[in-house]
Amino acid sequence: MKRLLPLSLMAASSLLYADMSTQEFLYKDARIMGMGAANTAVGGYSTAVFYNPAGLINIKQSHGVEVELLGITVSGSKDAKTFIDDLNDADDDNADPSDDTTEVIKQHAGETYNISAADYSSVSYHTESDLAFSIGLLAATDINLLPHGNGSANGILETHSRAYGGIVLGAAKKYKNVMGGDLTVGLGLKYISQKSYEAGLDEGEITAHSDDLGTYIQDTYEITNSGFGVDVGILYEPSILDGWHPALGLSIMNIGTLDFDDVYGAQPMTVNAGVSIAPEVPYLSSFIVAVDYVDIMNAQQARVRNYNPYQSEDQYDSVDISNDPMQHLRAGVSMGIFDNSWITTTLNGGLYQGAYTAGLDFQLTLLKFQFATYQEQLGAEVGQIEDRRYVVGIGLGW
Repeated sequence: MKRLLPLSLMAASSLLYADMSTQEFLYKDARIMGMGAANTAVGGYSTAVFYNPAGLINIKQSHGVEVELLGITVSGSKDAKTFIDDLNDADDDNADPSDDTTEVIKQHAGETYNISAADYSSVSYHTESDLAFSIGLLAATDINLLPHGNGSANGILETHSRAYGGIVLGAAKKYKNVMGGDLTVGLGLKYISQKSYEAGLDEGEITAHSDDLGTYIQDTYEITNSGFGVDVGILYEPSILDGWHPALGLSIMNIGTLDFDDVYGAQPMTVNAGVSIAPEVPYLSSFIVAVDYVDIMNAQQARVRNYNPYQSEDQYDSVDISNDPMQHLRAGVSMGIFDNSWITTTLNGGLYQGAYTAGLDFQLTLLKFQFATYQEQLGAEVGQIEDRRYVVGIGLGW
């Protein structure tokens, strides 16, 4: 099954089982994921446009024009490489390697595997008049595989896929002395195009196309869509609790045409709320505690097979999922250890969908490095299917 690996190299052929992964956000910043993905009332990075555009106002003025180039992140499940290696090594001496391929898939039945890559490059600026703006380019792809034992209604290897990208714009303006505090209003605009692939491959398909499976998936299941989205958000900082710097955030994301005709990768319009404090702590350059409750209206849906194998573009439907509060809860802590013109180091930790997260953000002059781990809940309920993921990011910035 050596021809399966090229799937991971094709930006247009990423595999993601959408029925088992929430899609509230188009981009998951390693720095924010390490903090439990709680960013609605925090911001501070150019990637705030994916959580609450009002958070752009917390980009530090002292940084001047903030540039992030080649902000490449790669993430994967704990044993994803093992599964890919097993497929590639599937009995090279076997006269019919496709037979051995199906056996490898069956041996890994019940597991979940993810490999993803993304690049978000951006330019941002926080002016002296308390106006912040950002422009960025996004390119991302995911590979997720769900092997099934002895075949099922979803085949022996379920694949849901997308590769996507586009341009993202954001702006935020702070108004002082509003209702006893400072009020920031944010606006985001984005254009996203994607190629999506969604199928449950049966044993016959795997056997017949073992030498060109990536090409077969492209030719048979590829669907192209594009759309515009508008994001609005507010950030309110009340003038209370001196030294604690409390903030409240609210965002409405993905207003517009990002439903992509109800195919995989559709972005639901979500309403998200958050609260944070940033007390001054001795010996730390920063200390932030944040809690978010995302997708308040439970707009996120699951993708379920409709058992129609004869219409490749209509094999899956979107259905509502149970409203489990833990699926919506995000909480985190960020501790700045160093922050000067030469080195910046931040440690992060938190809670994401009921499981721990941890992360490190390190910058040495122009070189940036991030690491994070979090656990994705891949089912309609917390604990149904869990996938621990690890993220590494590297880039240039100043």
